[in-house]
Amino acid sequence: MTFHGFGDGLVPFYEGLEADNSKAYWSDHKATYDSEIRAPLEALLADLEPEFGEGKVFRPYRDVRFSKDKSPYKTHAAAVIGMTADGAGQGMYYLQVGADGLMVGAGMYEMARDQLDRYRRAVSDDVAGAALQRLVAGLDAAGYQTGGHDQLKRAPRGFDPEHPRIDLLRQKGMTAGRVFEPDDRLHTPQCRELVKSTWDELRPLNAWLAAHVGATALERR
Repeated sequence: MTFHGFGDGLVPFYEGLEADNSKAYWSDHKATYDSEIRAPLEALLADLEPEFGEGKVFRPYRDVRFSKDKSPYKTHAAAVIGMTADGAGQGMYYLQVGADGLMVGAGMYEMARDQLDRYRRAVSDDVAGAALQRLVAGLDAAGYQTGGHDQLKRAPRGFDPEHPRIDLLRQKGMTAGRVFEPDDRLHTPQCRELVKSTWDELRPLNAWLAAHVGATALERR
């Protein structure tokens, strides 16, 4: 299946789901999700697989076990490349679509303890750390949002609070991404080019992470 764009029903579907996040709404509109959102998303991943690797579409159901918000469905569709064994430690490529448009990103959202240790040692290194600092500064200037899922309020233990790259050292992950507001491109093959060109721009970030952080040796919980 070739990717031709997401269906016109994508934005109305998620606007409706945000207003009525219920099993009844989902059941009544599941055909729209299957044909106009999930199927095109799978086609997009297949189109990009030869260049970026095997992708995975996330389940549309929220994990509500430990959340006060018991809404059963995610209000976006998302996919990732780099979760397979072949892509481990390389940094991931990510995208999601919803009522607010298309979000495209890359990097390591959350690092395991051994990865975080290697990341901090690399950031503190004058050569590797300066290279990441230049990368992040360039992405910030280009309009990307950079950072991890969380950051320390203070310097990590054993690191100088006055370190010239203290902002990077405090991060618990390192990603970059940008949002494209919903417009006609979302529903045409041009959407593929938006994703591809963004991921191409983020290749150096993933390459730095692959070289200096790599895959975790710890077992997943």
